[in-house]
Amino acid sequence: MSVAFPLAALLALCGPAVAADAPARPNVVVIMADDMGFSDAGCYGGEIATPHLDALAAEGLRFSRFYNTGRCCPTRASLLSGHYPHAAGMGWMIADRGTPGYAGSLRKDRPTLAELVKPAGYRAYITGKWHVSPHTGAKGPKDNWPLARGFDRFYGSTTGSGDYWDPVTLVRGDEAISAFADPLRPAEWKPDGSGYHYTDAIADEAVRFVGDHAKEHADAPFLLYVAFTAPHWPLHAPPELIERYDGLYDGGFNAVRKPRWERQRASGLLSEATGLAPVPKPWSQVPEDQREWEAACMATHAAMVTQMDAGIGRLLAELDRTGAAENTVVMFLSDNGASAEDQGRFGPFTPRPDEPTGKKTSPEEPRSRRTQLTRDGLPLRRGVNVMPGPPDTFVAYGESWANVSNTPFRLYKSHVHEGGISTPLIVRWPAAMREELRGGIVRDRSHVIDLAPTVLELAGAEYPTEFGGSQTKPLPGRSLEPDLRGDMQIARLEGRPLFWEHQGNRAVSKPDGEGDWKLVAEAGEPWELYDLSTDRIEANDLSKQRPEKVAALSALWDEWAANNDVLPLGGWKGKPKRNRTR
Repeated sequence: MSVAFPLAALLALCGPAVAADAPARPNVVVIMADDMGFSDAGCYGGEIATPHLDALAAEGLRFSRFYNTGRCCPTRASLLSGHYPHAAGMGWMIADRGTPGYAGSLRKDRPTLAELVKPAGYRAYITGKWHVSPHTGAKGPKDNWPLARGFDRFYGSTTGSGDYWDPVTLVRGDEAISAFADPLRPAEWKPDGSGYHYTDAIADEAVRFVGDHAKEHADAPFLLYVAFTAPHWPLHAPPELIERYDGLYDGGFNAVRKPRWERQRASGLLSEATGLAPVPKPWSQVPEDQREWEAACMATHAAMVTQMDAGIGRLLAELDRTGAAENTVVMFLSDNGASAEDQGRFGPFTPRPDEPTGKKTSPEEPRSRRTQLTRDGLPLRRGVNVMPGPPDTFVAYGESWANVSNTPFRLYKSHVHEGGISTPLIVRWPAAMREELRGGIVRDRSHVIDLAPTVLELAGAEYPTEFGGSQTKPLPGRSLEPDLRGDMQIARLEGRPLFWEHQGNRAVSKPDGEGDWKLVAEAGEPWELYDLSTDRIEANDLSKQRPEKVAALSALWDEWAANNDVLPLGGWKGKPKRNRTR
């Protein structure tokens, strides 16, 4: 397939793919992973067990060129609003840096997906990670929490990362709760903390919301946003799941990465010409006495992905049980590439103490922030050779395993090279997707800004010209609905530019008749130019050979930055305003 005509061969094979009696107003389920790399799922080349994601891909479509914004808060803001993150107020994280693009809070004049579909008769639910408001604590303010932004029900956390065994900033509805004092908790979530894991809880509450909707609002369609925190650090997973991967990663980074790359090319997800970016630190440089620990870190990461997949399976089963599956569009993506962050990986080994070293806290007390102690007063253990998984550990899996997760690309979360912004996107819609199209691969470049226009078209909803008493900004994305039906118009694939900026890392992508061009730069560094049609791993910088392309594309980026509150470049480093509450 050529770059300019990514669906042409598929459509020629499929023939007409539009259902004769296309259904109206489907349910929409958007599932987002956190820090999951491009190649982790089995259907994207991984060896990790993801049978439910693999089944979704077999029954739907995989996108090979779908992009996020490179970081958690910005991607969530783009998903919810349909805008580039700076234009939604979230160019960085949840801290107000004093300019519109770096306000650290989802703008009130950018309606959320929930606010957009409610006028079309939808109910809206969310479980999991919110992370688009600086006010995360029990006292609020709560005017930018889910219930104030159009969602009917919420179970999840208002902030970002945290403990899986005992999550912080946990909320049901508008009330801060402890996982173990939650009046609606299932019986298996014991008051002593046993039986609870946040990944399972996110999935189980999504199952609850679907079941309750079927009983109480069966005549209305619904939007469900399931925002997992897995597999973001810390590496926390049940021991029986970690044991499933015992020994699998003992051979090191390339022993895993190369087979992933080979499966990606053999499956047609990537072209045979796609190279493999170098590993940043070869296994031979890992000290012998640390290799068991390194393998255990990746095994725990894999366990977290498998645990999330199992929760997705329970949600899909509930859609089946309630009769909703046929006319439900299910989308799965990740918020950014895999993370090279090294939390808990440095310093000396922390032994497990015999006695508590700090104050114990009641399991009924909501946790407003991450602390250095468990509720039993035990210190969180970090350091080289601290085996991950248990509640008193806080460890990440590091740069080289992140490179494995992002196979075949280079760089990671927070960067805007392919490793930072390439995400799996899997979409299934049984009622409208003909058999001939299922299991196919969409090669068109798409972006998270395209999901809001897609949901609007599916729901038959209009984007308002005014919202919250202010003029709105037109959505920059396009609907993916034609891709899902298989009636993509080839002319629509030509030349649309896509843009990125995060922490000074910046990029613009725009194909033309000569190539599939991407201009990209690290913070403070000069532009690099790549032709992704032959160099998806960004190995051959053409900026010196094609200065006219650099000039044309950088001018496009400058115009976009000026019109989307990206400037001043570096505004994310401004002095934070003291407006965050606990």
